[in-house]
Amino acid sequence: MFEKLIRAAIEHRWLVLLAVIGMAAIGVFNYQKLPIDAVPDITNVQVQINTQAPGYSPLETEQRVTYPIETVMAGLPNLEQTRSLSRYGLSQVTVIFKDGTDIYFARQLVNERIQEARDKLPSGITPAMGPISTGLGEIYLWTVEAKDGAKKPDGQPYTATDLREIQDWIIKPQLRNVPGVTEINSIGGFAKEYQISPIPERLASLGVTLQDIVTALDRNNGNVGAGYIEKRGEQYLIRAPGQVKTLETSAMSSSAVRVACRFGCVMLPRSASDVNFAPVLLLTTAVKWCWAPSSCSSVKTAERYQQPSTRR
Repeated sequence: MFEKLIRAAIEHRWLVLLAVIGMAAIGVFNYQKLPIDAVPDITNVQVQINTQAPGYSPLETEQRVTYPIETVMAGLPNLEQTRSLSRYGLSQVTVIFKDGTDIYFARQLVNERIQEARDKLPSGITPAMGPISTGLGEIYLWTVEAKDGAKKPDGQPYTATDLREIQDWIIKPQLRNVPGVTEINSIGGFAKEYQISPIPERLASLGVTLQDIVTALDRNNGNVGAGYIEKRGEQYLIRAPGQVKTLETSAMSSSAVRVACRFGCVMLPRSASDVNFAPVLLLTTAVKWCWAPSSCSSVKTAERYQQPSTRR
């Protein structure tokens, strides 16, 4: 049998040569299209739906948020299974599709079902899809640190809040323009916010409720437009800027935020509460081993890529 095969190959050597060249060309073509990753992502085709539910216990999150979202995903094309996780104030539903399903097609289907589920969720609860990349796409970590002795233009040293501002407003927007980046997560540092801490004793003595303060801040922290007036062929825009810009504006100025009027006196936020800058409550943290204590107060971020191919 082998003698016949060898004899046929010798007699038809040109056909054998053409077949070898054709197979080699097909191999080279497929080699160029073959996705070879530095860290292969073996995750299946999945779409994550994350929903924040502040104040909800795990049982309430499961009953009022997770279950409606997970139920509405039933019957999707190429759906393989769904799984969920309910924590305090957080719901996560993972929708898994069959291998070979286009990820963008899967996300479109999930987004359509999310719109249907919104009416079944409590007021103020908004589900959102996670990034395309998975945990295996997290390939780069960095820290933002201030050099020893570095100071801001006002002469004050850099704090963890300042480093977080640099990360969120300077570094992060520029890195989002890098091809292949799907998400950048900031971990650590302190995100600055205005915090108004009501004092119960003052509220009771002034006859002011928490809702009065919330309503006053909501009504007095916005800009209003009123069209324009025409004069001598020119248009003058009319607007009423009312957005709080400084700590003094939100706390002390009587023309900025008025909570209520009691006994002929105007009640301001500072009349019944403490108003100051404070960091957002941290839910996660990161630790960096270091020699100098000053370098430990830095911003940690995780950059998530779609796996870049090593050959193009």
